[in-house]
Amino acid sequence: MLRPSRRSLLAGAFAAVALAAAALPAAAQNYPARPITLIVPWGAGGGTDATARILGSLMEKELGQPVTVVNRTGGSGVVGHAAIAAAPPDGYTIGLATVEIGMMHWQGLTELSGASYTPIGLVNADPAGVQVRADAPYKNVQDLLAAIKANPGKFKASGTGQGGIWHLALAGLLRDQKIDPASVSWVPSNGAAPGLQDMVAGGIEIAPVSLPEARSLIDAGKVKSLAIMDAKPAALYPNVPTLKASLGSDWTMAAWRGIVAPKGIPNDVREKLAGVVRKVANSKDYQDFMHSRGFGVVYAGPEDFGRFMAKSDAELGATMKAVGIAK
Repeated sequence: MLRPSRRSLLAGAFAAVALAAAALPAAAQNYPARPITLIVPWGAGGGTDATARILGSLMEKELGQPVTVVNRTGGSGVVGHAAIAAAPPDGYTIGLATVEIGMMHWQGLTELSGASYTPIGLVNADPAGVQVRADAPYKNVQDLLAAIKANPGKFKASGTGQGGIWHLALAGLLRDQKIDPASVSWVPSNGAAPGLQDMVAGGIEIAPVSLPEARSLIDAGKVKSLAIMDAKPAALYPNVPTLKASLGSDWTMAAWRGIVAPKGIPNDVREKLAGVVRKVANSKDYQDFMHSRGFGVVYAGPEDFGRFMAKSDAELGATMKAVGIAK
């Protein structure tokens, strides 16, 4: 009986290792082998839906497979965010998470947070502005805050539901300026548009919504923006001062959107998705689309996006506790 030589044994071992190594890149190269679902936790026709659809169409070109946008609404964003987190961790179901993922668990609506996902890429942020009627007597945000401080309870604001992102933006600003957030009554609304219309009609005095949402009324001369809650001026209205320039305040607040996947997706799939999202977010097509609608374009990769979500969560939680809406 012939015994295999040491050389032949080594050759066989190297061949087995080579075959195993070759199989790994093949698996990565084969992804995606079928269509991808992109879950949107909000309704069709809104800003999140529009952002998801331009992302999906551009990702299709890079991935070579259809990217189907599916709107999963309900529960103030809980239903869609839960569907993303519960999907199989194979890269074939991803989602467009929004700022509310850092708010819902503080309200006792879900246990989900940004840490419940694999971050892929932050693709948008729209900072809050401080909007008033065009004929309001306030020349700047300092004038408005002085009036609020001198007349607690007189002012009303709106632009989202109770405890929504724009409610927290204003409450956080007041808290930052040592003004009791309860000094301004919040009037719940179904979004920025009805809140702005109520302000134009004289029902409220302040709409702390994003500049893109207020754009049509600003351009029509019915609304003016006194400040933006961001570290730098907005490209849409570069003459609107930041809170830092106006007040020396570091308070910022923005609605944001980013691509996430379920926890536990393979690293090679995560890296491929992250590379595609980075390329799409920096593309002329994406930036032209977003700028045409006044949406803010930002990008952060997986690690930075994860840290961003954690920071956003902490700031939102502190503000919600201060105004008494955290469970």
